Amino acid sequence: MDDIVIKIENLSKQYRLGKVGTGTISHDLNRWWAGIRGKEDPYLKIGSENKRDEKGDSDYVWALRDINFEVKRGEVLGIIGKNGAGKSTLLKILSRVTEPTTGELKIKGKIASLLEVGTGFHPELSGKENIFLNGAILGMSKREIKNKFEEIVEFAGVERYIDTPVKRYSSGMYVRLAFAVAAHLEPEILIIDEVLAVGDAEFQKKCLGKMKDVAGNGRTVIFVSHNLGSISSLCSSLILIEEGKIKHNGDVSNGIIKYLNIYKQKRGYVNLSDFPEYRTGNGKNGRLLHLSCIDENGNPVGITEFGGKLIFDIIFEIFNATADLECGLIFINNRGTVCGGCISLFEGAKSEFGNGMHSFKVTIPFINLFPGVYSVQLWIRKKQSSIYDSYDNAIEFEIVENKVKKPNAYFYFYSGTGVYHEGKWEYKKINPGSM
Repeated sequence: MDDIVIKIENLSKQYRLGKVGTGTISHDLNRWWAGIRGKEDPYLKIGSENKRDEKGDSDYVWALRDINFEVKRGEVLGIIGKNGAGKSTLLKILSRVTEPTTGELKIKGKIASLLEVGTGFHPELSGKENIFLNGAILGMSKREIKNKFEEIVEFAGVERYIDTPVKRYSSGMYVRLAFAVAAHLEPEILIIDEVLAVGDAEFQKKCLGKMKDVAGNGRTVIFVSHNLGSISSLCSSLILIEEGKIKHNGDVSNGIIKYLNIYKQKRGYVNLSDFPEYRTGNGKNGRLLHLSCIDENGNPVGITEFGGKLIFDIIFEIFNATADLECGLIFINNRGTVCGGCISLFEGAKSEFGNGMHSFKVTIPFINLFPGVYSVQLWIRKKQSSIYDSYDNAIEFEIVENKVKKPNAYFYFYSGTGVYHEGKWEYKKINPGSM
């Protein structure tokens, strides 16, 4: 029992939809009268499940329902689930931002939470001033902040702008500084929401390393992310939440497999706009629209033999014309591991990649992946710059065994981040009337 730092029993959280506050005066009077008589809150007996894509028959919704789990000291707990499943609500309850409607929550130790980018930052204050302000909000003394100031600035990588008001910071600089302050608080429990998606690859790697260090020092980390690769490499246990209920609590690999099975996409073709929950880019300068896995006749397919040919058709729209575009496909197995990919840079005139509809078709003549089901992460960006748009779990395809061609097991397991696939890329501008 001494090793348990968080214990949650029968925890539920109910919200009333479309209203500010808990309800009307009549509802409050009914609750008061039930309390006087020692009865249960009558509005806890109603309320629909947390299905955001369905219209319910009640003004009340259960964001979380009957949640039970324990977290031990030094454990790195991952929490995954679809957008709107209840993950952020659970973190807000753990961080004491909001109270549960029913149930019991016990926490042992000091908590530092990073739930939103730049929470507690004042836009008119400089980075330096916000370090002291945010550190104080998180419970650090002035002496602690002074002792760790240089370390925080170095970790965040914003030394040149430390005396500049943070209103002039990019969202990436915001999250760098916010994470640096929270991570150097040295809490017993560190809670991190999906804010690291804002940072670049180098900073995400640094953050994951810091979280491993925090856990290695006997402290606890609770990490929410849609990046299954990070979840798989960092976490020692996993909780999967669906519609406000826990569907898995335990082994990381099995939890990821359940997640992919629950939310697997239609194989062969997907209209990306139908799945906004998988978007990890902002879509401001460009937007991915469609992704197809097709055969040579253009028909959607979702299965091929090892060593066979795969063709991907990508349709996207550009709002802010650029000279050069980079597009990438990353292949991820059902355990969340990156196993391969195909990336290309299209160098051209700004007029060629002007605003409007475009498409890339990439042909991979020899798919070098072990038999199994894979999901595709798709992204497009300006050359060596920020991501225009990206999607996780955009589409699925399956590789089946080939009796003649066999994969090289040694190469597959020891090739680092996976196999680089050479692909033939074709570009064309699309006439809107042809869509």
